[in-house]
Amino acid sequence: MPYRPRSTLEQWRILQAVVDAGGYAQAADVLNKSQSSLNHAVAKLQSQLGVELLEVRGRKAYLTEAGEVMLRRSRLLTQQVEDLELLASNINQGWEPEIRIAVELAYPRTFLNQALAAFYPLSRGSRIQLIDSVITGSAEIIQQKKADLVIAAAAVIPKGFLGEPLCVTRFIPVTSASNSLAGAGEIDQNELSQHLQLVIRDTAQKPQENAGWLRAEQRWTVDNFAEAIEILQLGLGFCWLPDFLVNDALAAGQLVQINLKHSSERIAAISLVTPKEETLGPGSKQLRQLILAAHQKT
Repeated sequence: MPYRPRSTLEQWRILQAVVDAGGYAQAADVLNKSQSSLNHAVAKLQSQLGVELLEVRGRKAYLTEAGEVMLRRSRLLTQQVEDLELLASNINQGWEPEIRIAVELAYPRTFLNQALAAFYPLSRGSRIQLIDSVITGSAEIIQQKKADLVIAAAAVIPKGFLGEPLCVTRFIPVTSASNSLAGAGEIDQNELSQHLQLVIRDTAQKPQENAGWLRAEQRWTVDNFAEAIEILQLGLGFCWLPDFLVNDALAAGQLVQINLKHSSERIAAISLVTPKEETLGPGSKQLRQLILAAHQKT
């Protein structure tokens, strides 16, 4: 036999109102119901459950020990129902239940986190899914429209898609202070290419690692910058890393910037792309504006 509830959500809401208002008379005013109807609802609830939830002392109702536990659990239940009904309403109005954001690893997440913090009170229960992407992986996500919003390097944005400029990331070649490259003085690109290079795995199904600064013969590929930094700190190899990720390690002397002839940095402009502009939901539009606003504050 399927389970049949003995209580109703309305009974629990009435109990909550009686407790929050401090008594039946006060709750009757709040709910615009008669005091007798509230008394009846709570009494019936207690009878159905076989548990005393409230005791009246003077003119005020007090929770019993069991009532405190039941009330706390009931608040979770009624809130979940409200959230569920709100979600249904939002879906009906076109507010998306999930927003997918692909984020290039070279993008400073501080800005996105600020936008997400501002978005949370407005999110209407929408889930957020963050997807890490690297190099041509971002282009692939844009081309295949696998995300609502994509933060990508401007250089990889496919033809036919427009990006809104966000910031510029500066890549610098770094190594451990104990690596021979740290004390090598000024070296050229050809010499650097003879050393072990740590690179971040391209997230595309068909990677196109054709950038000139990825031409080292000996390469170790890792999933993210944190893994690369850990290996560097063991004294192994070098890596081109966003300066915002390594500034502290450089200041502490744990890592050293390699002195490279002609050009000791690579610049990557980062943009915000909306692959599905024609069908973008209101939640995604709101979040897009918040991301742009986070950058305008700087």
